[in-house]
Amino acid sequence: MKKEAQRLRNPFPYSDSNKRYYTYDYYLRQTFGGKCVKLPLDGGFTCPNIDGRCGRGGCIYCSGNGSGDFTAPATLSVGEQYRLMRERMGSKWSTERCIPYFQPHTNTYAPLEVLRPLYEEALSLPGAVGLNIATRADCIENDVLAYLAELSERTVLTLELGLQTVHDETAVRINRGHTFETFLATYDRIRRMAPHVRIGIHLILGLPGETPEMMLETVKRVGKLHPDEVKLHLLYVVEGTALAKLYRSGAYVPLERDAYVSLAVQALTLLPPDIVVGRLTGDGEVDTLLAPLWSRKKLCILNDIDKKLYEEDLWQGKEF
Repeated sequence: MKKEAQRLRNPFPYSDSNKRYYTYDYYLRQTFGGKCVKLPLDGGFTCPNIDGRCGRGGCIYCSGNGSGDFTAPATLSVGEQYRLMRERMGSKWSTERCIPYFQPHTNTYAPLEVLRPLYEEALSLPGAVGLNIATRADCIENDVLAYLAELSERTVLTLELGLQTVHDETAVRINRGHTFETFLATYDRIRRMAPHVRIGIHLILGLPGETPEMMLETVKRVGKLHPDEVKLHLLYVVEGTALAKLYRSGAYVPLERDAYVSLAVQALTLLPPDIVVGRLTGDGEVDTLLAPLWSRKKLCILNDIDKKLYEEDLWQGKEF
């Protein structure tokens, strides 16, 4: 009854529930006519800040799997990975609609003749209704972008760009390997050359050395770009990363739960109301997660965000 009352008093227009932000679930249902599930796939790529093009070691928070801890092995074909992930997700989500998602590492970091067969195979798989590709702003060549523009005329195509922060001093600290200026140039190029490609931007709250004011400045500047989607991540620490060494030495202290909830709520109020919120927190693999341990309770964190929005009469875009 409480959630029903909240739904009836919800001032946010892009919602049919008590959620006061534009959830990815709501977007999927409105776009595809029902529930969809994203199936992570590993295309076997690397990153330019791993292979030496612009750096070594990768971003300091990235595991050896390149954010692909929950994917099937890259040694399997795209079709076999899709089948396995569909079976795995089937116990959680009851739907035939699926979105293949090339997730680990940088999924445009290869020649077009390598990328095209992978993307086309993914789109041909049973139940595939769209395609998501995670990548970096410094790894999208013009011939690849021209192909993606053509692909976006045939399907709902989302490019997810890992920005994380607009502050270049932080980018150096986390070993991202490119500047905000590089990101802006690529963002503009995508909008000009491939206007039907959806752009999603990943941001991280709690990066080393950043104050709350810096984190919210990132959100403000990204909001002014008006991407189609934003993902807000909590920075968590996993074994085997450079960040784990900083954490153990005391040089990095993760955000407390209440601080993260407060920042996430403030961030939502600063984003335009019609931007899809693809994610509002992050959770590492249980066996390798070092901190913060409270991040394991993902649903509780999302409930805390909902509660704070309701109690303080806030919603996405209220302060935009």
